[in-house]
Amino acid sequence: MSSRGLNRILAVAGIFLFAMQHQCASAQHPLTPQEQANIVNNEMRHFGDAPENPGPLATDLSTSTRPKDVAKAMRKVADWQLQRSQPYIDRLWTWSALYDGFLAASDSLGDSKYSDAMMAMGKKFDWKLRVNLDDHAHVPDADNQSLGQAYLDLYLLQKKDPVMLQNTQQVLDFVLAAPRTSTIPGKEIAWWWCDALFMAPPVWARMYAATGDRKYITYLDEEWAKTSARLYDTQEHLYARDSTYLTRTEVNGKKMFWSRGNGWVMAGIIRTLPYLPKDDPAREKYIQQLQEMAARVAGLQGQDGLWRSGLLDPDNYDLPEISGSAFFTYALAAGVNQGILDKKTYRPVIKKAWAGMIHHVYADGRLGCIQQTGAEPAHFRASASYTYGVGAFLLAGSEIRKMK
Repeated sequence: MSSRGLNRILAVAGIFLFAMQHQCASAQHPLTPQEQANIVNNEMRHFGDAPENPGPLATDLSTSTRPKDVAKAMRKVADWQLQRSQPYIDRLWTWSALYDGFLAASDSLGDSKYSDAMMAMGKKFDWKLRVNLDDHAHVPDADNQSLGQAYLDLYLLQKKDPVMLQNTQQVLDFVLAAPRTSTIPGKEIAWWWCDALFMAPPVWARMYAATGDRKYITYLDEEWAKTSARLYDTQEHLYARDSTYLTRTEVNGKKMFWSRGNGWVMAGIIRTLPYLPKDDPAREKYIQQLQEMAARVAGLQGQDGLWRSGLLDPDNYDLPEISGSAFFTYALAAGVNQGILDKKTYRPVIKKAWAGMIHHVYADGRLGCIQQTGAEPAHFRASASYTYGVGAFLLAGSEIRKMK
């Protein structure tokens, strides 16, 4: 069997494995069989390597980080995804990062069509998260809070209609009123997997910004500290995906650290910091962790400017992975723009990463080399494309355009 055929089998199998993992991981918020099927179907619908021949790569884009060149690439990718997504928009976490990317692109490019689409999305869902507040036996998890980022960003931008934040606030207050611990082994804390640090903390920080109520920051700081204590490797300066990965290793014997998982964390930090109160005692801890992770990640950058799915065993993965690479690039560029990271140190890393990502944009605007949903490093096809990877790419481009 060819390596292409093998990767195809592995990639498709990974999606169905994810559905099984999600069923187990959601014991606190169980999904119906139809909901599980919808997860798989939505991911398959956006599985960018579905065509046997996805077409040629783009030849009209520059790898330069000049604002006009970055804007052209952002528009090409955003327009392809916007057109493709319209019939299928959902409130699943897989879409949340895309919505964040569209809002960033709208602001960066001065083009309201992306934010208009997000307003339409919010209205379609009545500004509600994908939770049932009448079900007191199940506390909404971080994944089901993640859409609140887009809702709250739109609210903070316009501040016209309190209904835009009402349901998200009800959900967060529901969480605050619920028990803070679980009896499920490995999931005793709210944010027991590292991806959750992107999904939830930026929502809680934005709710503080919208309401001025520090109870949202108190919860954020307390829960992040628990997750960090459990999953952050203070020697490697990287996060394990969850407690089951603390002792997992790669083929080469090194610890298993997932690219996108760590990308989620770094992006979560940078999306939380601007909304924290200036006197938040945890602020310096977040900054220190971002700085440590940035230095570690920069040292793991590949010759092509990108990162492999398994950070410490790149030779075991034949393709670069764009979603993790894009989240790293976004966090590094935003860190530079916020004065947290040194520009001279990280600007070359950012420029090299952006150039690497441009080489994976197809002529029609498809962004390839994005690993399917999952919980660990995996194989995939070069044309694989998913919503969250596109969102990360747009977030990265929006910050690169700000760099001076």
